[in-house]
Amino acid sequence: MARSPFSPAFWRSPLRGPWFTSVLGVVLLGGITVLFVTGLLSYAAYNPDLSRVNDKTPDKGILGFYLFSWPTDPHWLYRLNQGVHVTLGIVLIPVLLAKLWSVVPKLFTLPPARSVAHALERISLLLLVGGALFEFVTGVLNVQLDYIFPGSFYPLHFYGAWVFFAAFVVHAVLKTPAALRNLRELREEKSELTSPEPAEPTVSRRGALGLVGGGSLLLFVTTVGQNFDGALRRTALLAPHGGAEPGGGPSGFQINKTAAYAGIRAAETSEEAWRLVVEGRTGTVRLSRADLLQLPLHSAALPIACVEGWSTSDQWWRGVRLRDLAALVGYDDPPDVFVESLQRRGAFRRAALRANQVADPRSLLALFVNGEDLTPDHGHPARIIVPAAPGVLNTKWVARMTFGKL
Repeated sequence: MARSPFSPAFWRSPLRGPWFTSVLGVVLLGGITVLFVTGLLSYAAYNPDLSRVNDKTPDKGILGFYLFSWPTDPHWLYRLNQGVHVTLGIVLIPVLLAKLWSVVPKLFTLPPARSVAHALERISLLLLVGGALFEFVTGVLNVQLDYIFPGSFYPLHFYGAWVFFAAFVVHAVLKTPAALRNLRELREEKSELTSPEPAEPTVSRRGALGLVGGGSLLLFVTTVGQNFDGALRRTALLAPHGGAEPGGGPSGFQINKTAAYAGIRAAETSEEAWRLVVEGRTGTVRLSRADLLQLPLHSAALPIACVEGWSTSDQWWRGVRLRDLAALVGYDDPPDVFVESLQRRGAFRRAALRANQVADPRSLLALFVNGEDLTPDHGHPARIIVPAAPGVLNTKWVARMTFGKL
C-alpha cells in the first residue's frame, strides 16, 4: 500500500471520479456566482464612492468600476440581498468541502508542472483553493461576530473576493465543458481522480451527494431564521441573532450594538443636555428633542438589515423626515448628508447618505419605534432610518447632521 500522498495509489476512496466532482462543481458554479454578485451589491449599498467614511477600501481603483447610487426601493432590497448572500454562503460550505476533498489528489500530482499551460492551471488551482478557504472562513467569522482578522473585515473580504473569483473564472472556463460532458456520460470514465487501487465502497456516490445535500439543508434550517421574527428566528441556532428576541414589548427586536458598548452615557442623552446640530447652506440650527417634536412627524415601516445577514421584519418608525431637516438649513432640493453619532468607537460612528436617500419621504430621523420612545439601545434620543440601507448606515445616537455636496 502506498504511504505517500504523491502516489496515486495512496488515494483509495472509490467515490472520487469525474462524475462526482462535476456534480459538485456545477453546484458551486451557480452558487459562487450568486455569492459574488450579491457581495458586490452589498458593497455598493454602502455607497463607498460618496464619502471616505463609507469607503473601507480607498485603494480599490478599477475594482470599483461598477459602483452606482444605491436605491431606496424596494425598501427590503438590502435585507433580501444580504440574507441571500450570507445564507447561501453557509449552505455551500458542505459542497465546497466535498469538492476540495474530491480533488485533493491533484494537489499532490507529480511533476508539479508538465508544461507552461499546466503550470498556469496549477497556480490558478492554488489561488482558487486558497481564495475559497479565505473567503468562506472570513465570511463565517464575520457572521459569528468574531472579528479576529489581522485587520478590517471589509478590505480583507473585498480584495480576497476579487482574487478568488478571478481564479474561479479561469478554472470554470477550463473545466466547465469537461464537467458537462462528465454529467452526460452514462458510465464513469477513468481519470486522474479515479483511484488505481480503490477500496471497497461503503456508500454510493449518489449516497455521498445525499450526505452533502443533507449537511447543506441542516445549515440552511439552522441559519435562515435570523432573517425573520417570531418562531422562525428560534430555529437559527448557528446565528448570533437567532434564538429568542433580546427583550419584550415594542422595542424588543434585535440590535448589534448596545448603548453601553458604544460608550453612550445617560447624562449626554438627557433632555437637558442633548441637542441635534444641523448644518447647511444658511447656517447652523440646534434642536432639542422637544424642538424636533414640534416639527411635522411622519411614519414609515422599515426593517433593519445588517451585513452579517440578520434582519428584522418591518418596524414602525416615527420621526422627522430628513428632507425637512435639510429644508431648515436652506435646501429645497435635498443634498447629501454627513451624519455623526455620539458613539465614541466603531467604524461607522460617522456615515454619509446620498441625496436620493435624503429625499425619500420614508427616510427619517426617528424618535419613536412601534409607538414608543426609542430605547437607549435603539438609538435614543434620535436615530437615522433609511429604506434599503445597510444597518450601519442607520446611525444611532445622532449628534450632528451636515447637509451639502459630499
